[in-house]
Amino acid sequence: MTGEENQTFLDPTVQNGRMIDPKLKVLQLVAHHGTVTAAATALHYTPSTVSYQLRQLSEELGVELVTQAGRGIRLTAAARTVLDHAEALHAQAERAYAELATAVDEPAGSFTLCGFSTAATRLLPGTAAELRERFPRVRVRMVEAEPARCFDLLLAGDADLALVINTAATPPMSDHRFEQYPLLDDPLDLVVPSDHRLASRATTTLAEAADEPWIVGSPGTTYHHLVRTACMTAGFSPNIAHHADEWDTGTALVAHGFGIILVPRLARLHADWPVVRVPLHGEPAPARRILAATRLGGRDHPVTAAALEAIGAIAQNLLPPSR
Repeated sequence: MTGEENQTFLDPTVQNGRMIDPKLKVLQLVAHHGTVTAAATALHYTPSTVSYQLRQLSEELGVELVTQAGRGIRLTAAARTVLDHAEALHAQAERAYAELATAVDEPAGSFTLCGFSTAATRLLPGTAAELRERFPRVRVRMVEAEPARCFDLLLAGDADLALVINTAATPPMSDHRFEQYPLLDDPLDLVVPSDHRLASRATTTLAEAADEPWIVGSPGTTYHHLVRTACMTAGFSPNIAHHADEWDTGTALVAHGFGIILVPRLARLHADWPVVRVPLHGEPAPARRILAATRLGGRDHPVTAAALEAIGAIAQNLLPPSR
């Protein structure tokens, strides 16, 4: 096998097309998103291309795969059967790629990491640099994306390893299309102005901040869901005064006395801002559980294994004390 052949065979961007009929991937994405248009966006196709490939697959198999349901479509029982087998085939293919990559002296091809903003800032760049040094023939890429989008990238074959947070918008841990495993818990600290009544506390509870004006992420974001869930578990609904999706923006509002915010321990704050991190104790003491996710069968690829090892080492060094 020549170097060029080896690179092509192990390249995740062409793996699914060579070993498994790519039309099965189209059907998977349509099932995942529920519409042709959304599947086309995830696959970087046009909707007409997705519809054409579905028709082709239907003709080749001799069964109807989709039917009209109002303005949308509905998968048939035959499509569900095909999907069950397609998922098993894709998982077996992932295991084959991992075994083949282990068998060669030096893996080649491309490898894409993706993750939400804090992971993309604090964990993935160092991991990508280590992979680049360890596997010089592998083209390492990085994509910043919200957790739900990370799973789309995995399904479409546009990413190989994702760092995500489990939310209502992401597939459950039991979803058999993926392998998800906890990496670390990132505690959330309460950030208050330096002259705030809680600023001198060694620790506090979330309930003690129940009457404060809160700064949270925009509705629909992972952070918004996380803060609201933590506050509701503590027995109160937060009085949301401002929305901010960036830690810098939210903490700047805190520094000027507009409210308080929960900030992950991994997130950096400007040292010259007049704010104080106060760690939380009691129940709940909220934390973000950061998960690693791959397609089913992909965890044993040597580049994936090396990436997980690097992420774990970086995380240990990055999680500082709260003050």
